[in-house]
Amino acid sequence: MWHAFSSKITPLMHRNQHADISAIEYPSIQKSPATLSRAVKALPKAYPQKTGNPLPDFSHGAAAWLNRQSARKMRRGKIVIEGRLDLHGMIQTEAYRHLLDFLERAYFSGKRTVLIITGKGSTRNGEIGILRQAVPRWLNEQPIKSWIRGFDYAPPSDGGEGALYILLRRRR
Repeated sequence: MWHAFSSKITPLMHRNQHADISAIEYPSIQKSPATLSRAVKALPKAYPQKTGNPLPDFSHGAAAWLNRQSARKMRRGKIVIEGRLDLHGMIQTEAYRHLLDFLERAYFSGKRTVLIITGKGSTRNGEIGILRQAVPRWLNEQPIKSWIRGFDYAPPSDGGEGALYILLRRRR
């Protein structure tokens, strides 16, 4: 039955009857590597640190420049969120680069309050997620530390312990 069927088939315009596989050109292999239209930021820019008073370490809801009224508004979720970044599903290096780029753009564009969503990241062992542990540590490193006034967990309506409100300084 197959011979009867295949005997009636003719090749389309007799193309590639005896193609030589070694003669096929693969453009992705033979061309030079692709160039990017804009440079990719791999490492943060160097920002000069003032030699005066060193910045204190921040913790959730406690910062030297965070007054009581701002802290209360932040805890209650009564602040206007001007930017939002979701880090769900990212690995640490990718999340750090996104966080750094996002906060740099927010600071230099004059935004005051942003929301960073890390996710709760609970595991079976009861440990908290890696990004949820790492983001507060990154916020205490330069250059990010010089851009922020303080941070705290968001209220449950904005993500609870899986999200952080960050108050940015005024640009001078």
